[in-house]
Amino acid sequence: MRGGRKVPLKANVDRALERLGGRSKRMARIVECRFFAGYTEEETAEALGISHGTVSNDWQMARAWLKRELGG
Repeated sequence: MRGGRKVPLKANVDRALERLGGRSKRMARIVECRFFAGYTEEETAEALGISHGTVSNDWQMARAWLKRELGG
């Protein structure tokens, strides 16, 4: 809530993803691929030109970071 008003979830997610991008553009891109585009880890690795292991590790860290940021 801000000033007594609820902030829509999408706005919170957008802001959190922006902050994540400031820390790691690669992690933000992985979140976009996995969460918004619905790519598998393999598809994400191929789309971004990185290894499956990197996607897997970054996806795990990004999820934990976003969960903390969003108060979950």
